[in-house]
Amino acid sequence: MNAGIKFAIAGAIFAIVIATSMISQIHEVKSSTSITTNTSVLRLGYFPNINHAQAVIGVGNGDFQNALGDVKIESQIFNAGPDEVEALFANRIDVAYVGPNPAINGYLKSDGQGIKIIAGASSGGAVFVIRNDSGIETVHDFADKKFASPQLGNTQDVALRSYLLKNGYETSENGGNVTILPAKTSDIVTMMSKKDIDGAWVPEPWGAILVKQTNGTIFLDERNLWPNGKFTTALIVARTDYLQSHPDIIQKLLEAHVKETMWINNNKNDAINDFNVQLQKLTGTTIPDDVISNAFSRMDITYDPVKSSVITSADDAFDLGFLGDKKPDLSNIFDLTILNKVLKEQNLPEIP
Repeated sequence: MNAGIKFAIAGAIFAIVIATSMISQIHEVKSSTSITTNTSVLRLGYFPNINHAQAVIGVGNGDFQNALGDVKIESQIFNAGPDEVEALFANRIDVAYVGPNPAINGYLKSDGQGIKIIAGASSGGAVFVIRNDSGIETVHDFADKKFASPQLGNTQDVALRSYLLKNGYETSENGGNVTILPAKTSDIVTMMSKKDIDGAWVPEPWGAILVKQTNGTIFLDERNLWPNGKFTTALIVARTDYLQSHPDIIQKLLEAHVKETMWINNNKNDAINDFNVQLQKLTGTTIPDDVISNAFSRMDITYDPVKSSVITSADDAFDLGFLGDKKPDLSNIFDLTILNKVLKEQNLPEIP
């Protein structure tokens, strides 16, 4: 990565750190004067996405609230992982369903003190879709092509850049002949339809949507790049202070999460229907049954964080210049103590 790009990324990271620090300081001042933590409330953040299906369904239909009893769930909907991590640091939420890269970035920016990964939520569900008329048949056909990803440095963007690099391609900002255009997933659909791009690396259900709406085909299912086809696409993270202060509440949440995971996997058709019912409440829209079924077929709803894939994703992001000059130490990013307690009580295999 050239010096200009590294400088820009470093500047952006510095700005985020400063902004987060200022927000944290403001919160501390408020806390010392008039705000106290309500121990009977769990503030939960998540996306209206299928890889956060447990939260979408479980919060929406009351399963999570029933499991937590007198502890009231206050949910907040997000559309971007960095915003969720900022909300965690600003003490606006306590726990979040979030992608691996924002979780890694948040952990590193807090020097390993701010958040912990306490469970997984989904594995798989990311694909590289190309236009059928793009002229791409093999990896040898990428020269002079334009691809899109959802956001610079996000999980799919890192996957795309790493894949290109491992196949001998440099991107245009590094003097190469492949262009990557970060864009909102909804905009990616428009760009593909107008033939402004040749392909995109996206999470589901956007892969299924691109195939259906843009004359696209799946060039690569990302599961094929990972051992046993397993790689994390969504996790549950908690503020470290909340985790330490309220392990009983975290345990009730993870009990609900594990049960919801098992129910979804054992009742796929009902789960798709319930997901759309809750999605309608949250966004006013639904996903066609054929699209959501197609998307679900390429992902696993799980409570396993697939630890090895998180480490590999961090290594890839570091190699691309997204995580500074020092290789990240993620040795303490996981705290699966409570999850394993829940799994043991439910006679399920623990996560090593």
